[in-house]
Amino acid sequence: MPPKIGYLLPTREQIMEGKPDVGPLLALATRAEALGYDSIWVGDSVLARPRHDPLTLLAGVAGRVPRVELGTAVLLPALRNPVLLAHQVATLDQISEGRFILGVGIARDVPNIRAEFAACGVPFEQRVGRMMEGLRLLDESQRDGGGEAESAAAAAPAAAPVAASAPSARHAGGEEDDVLLDG
Repeated sequence: MPPKIGYLLPTREQIMEGKPDVGPLLALATRAEALGYDSIWVGDSVLARPRHDPLTLLAGVAGRVPRVELGTAVLLPALRNPVLLAHQVATLDQISEGRFILGVGIARDVPNIRAEFAACGVPFEQRVGRMMEGLRLLDESQRDGGGEAESAAAAAPAAAPVAASAPSARHAGGEEDDVLLDG
């Protein structure tokens, strides 16, 4: 199988340059697909490295590019409510017709990222456990399709993922404490 090549949209650079308009980013995504890239990726950071929200932006990209896979590089699920995240991921998977790849991570231990977690009301020391619990609930809600989830918090939203094997985490890690997940 030949290697697949992806393109990381420069969302952080756009914000840092004071150009928050998403039009150029959507145009870059369209161009990347036309050039033959296999996937388009968007990074995540609420405050530490400001950029557009990755799931919202990828929904816009999904509407513009019909062929390539779309992914987060990487999303920080510990900063999000797991029920809302399950709803967003399932909806994005529907919009993209099953092309969404959920890449997740725990974030590096640096001062600006610690400040980001504090601003979001999340204890930095609990980020790994929160991420793993959120992913467990995400997987459970997508498997059960909103029917027989073990807990009310894991009940899937109205939108169910497209793919038979719903979007799931492929790799999560920081530095020395990388965690490899089966997806």
